[in-house]
Amino acid sequence: MFIGIKFMSWILFIYLLVTLCSYGCRARELGGTENKFLEVALEEGHNSSGNIQDHAMDHPNKLGHSAPPKLDTEHNHMDPSLMVFFTLKDLRVGKRMVIHFPKRDPSNSPKFWPKEEADSVPFSSDQLPYLLKLFSFSPNSAQATAMENTLRECESKPIKGEVKFCANSLESMLDFTQSILGVTSELQVLSTLHQTKSSVTFQNYTILETLMEIPAPKMVACHTMPYPYAVFYCHSQESENRVYRVSLAGENGDRVEATVVCHLDTSQWAPSHVSFQVLGITPGTSPVCHFFPADHLIWVPKHQAHGSSSM
Repeated sequence: MFIGIKFMSWILFIYLLVTLCSYGCRARELGGTENKFLEVALEEGHNSSGNIQDHAMDHPNKLGHSAPPKLDTEHNHMDPSLMVFFTLKDLRVGKRMVIHFPKRDPSNSPKFWPKEEADSVPFSSDQLPYLLKLFSFSPNSAQATAMENTLRECESKPIKGEVKFCANSLESMLDFTQSILGVTSELQVLSTLHQTKSSVTFQNYTILETLMEIPAPKMVACHTMPYPYAVFYCHSQESENRVYRVSLAGENGDRVEATVVCHLDTSQWAPSHVSFQVLGITPGTSPVCHFFPADHLIWVPKHQAHGSSSM
């Protein structure tokens, strides 16, 4: 297993190049009924206000322009998409927990444009009318709403101690990541990998093995946002974190190599953060961990990775 982990960053980098880059795309090919970016986003848990519930996980004091799904305390119900949070003491072999993993097919997702092409198109809410005409979307369409909210989220001010950037090309993502982690650092990219194909998104999983543990005072998290071409909301905060790769087995036989981020100090987080509602804890009382969806990325310096433990 250690040999496989050693080459994981190369496998994922090739995956990025093949599945996220589409150098033949043009705006006219993305417009109208041919473009499925919003339909795919809505089917897989991205609401029309952007991917707020996903990247709000890493925003300790900010829930975005519209809040993520909330607990229904009156009926004791919970939105399944919130079942990604847990505490560090639960990260142990044999632990069984309910987890929500959106199933997102990269072949149906918007592709990265080459940097030169992406940079030639305005990426600003001020230019939204022009962009809607460019992509042949009606101003009153759901696609227009998704684009507007993505642009406004990208333009919003970072929280205290945060550095953020919306990457609209693979090159710009790498440039931002290296500016945070160091231009001389050898980068490692981690993502959740589904090793079996299944339509089940919400079920019990058992932790089989901790494949990797990475102390990560510096890391960059990149989250997909709904847009006609690939846009990732990337951000970083210097704080005490750990990144894990964990082998999971679903009750239906699904196997997942999941990426986990654990935030060790939550004392400065807003009490309203959704993770506290899910876990029934308060700021500073416990580390908060969460699983990452398959199309989200974590970048860390490669040399930090160490060890593995199994049953």
